[in-house]
Amino acid sequence: MCSSKVFTNFLFLVSLALLVQSSFGANPLGYSSLNSENFTAGSSYESNLNTLIRILIYRTHLKGFMNYSEGNFQFTQKAYGLTLCRGDVSVSECKTCVSEATKEIRKQYPYNKGAIIWYDNCMFRYSDEYFFGNIGNYVRLYMWNVKDASDPATFNQNTKQLLSQLAQQAFSNPKLYATGEQNLDNFVLYGLTQCTRDLSSTDCKNCLDTIINELPNCCNRKEGGRILGESCNFRYEIYPFFVKK
Repeated sequence: MCSSKVFTNFLFLVSLALLVQSSFGANPLGYSSLNSENFTAGSSYESNLNTLIRILIYRTHLKGFMNYSEGNFQFTQKAYGLTLCRGDVSVSECKTCVSEATKEIRKQYPYNKGAIIWYDNCMFRYSDEYFFGNIGNYVRLYMWNVKDASDPATFNQNTKQLLSQLAQQAFSNPKLYATGEQNLDNFVLYGLTQCTRDLSSTDCKNCLDTIINELPNCCNRKEGGRILGESCNFRYEIYPFFVKK
């Protein structure tokens, strides 16, 4: 996986900083601001955000997901945050990833009221507005393998079929997560789908169906690809990239 592009629905092709992923997922895949407004240093919102981050770092690894809010509407501006670890990562990998993600996003956007960051093992999103239970459609991160499939039409069809099956499986899984593989003529196709667990099963399926339908825009003909959104993501490759459980 070695090419990437951030797609912003409302702002279309916005130039954003991207870093190359390391083999251990130690560097972010991408990040984006979700709010054009800033908070001031030392404000109640910053205090609430810092408290929120500490709680997410401390608790997310216990279940691999957490959404939480900090603050009181009457006296301070609330901060809302959500963390999600990939369904196959270990407890220690999850905690490390969330810790790194929260540090990095504050470094990139020290005063933004809302932002998101994706790593291979986790994601973190925060905002000054309530977003839990709503499908996020503001940003997409597209990534793809530079190699083209030898039979693009058949490969595209098989890829969409596998991912659609995994979207249905994620719908039925309490963790809203699924992995699987499909044996093809000369290789095996591997796939993964996942949603943030604040969504209902139906909204998870809708979210996944939407990004899977974006395959031609993202990864047409490519041997590997992924789309990461605010609320759901998928990935496929012709090599194993997840741990079977």
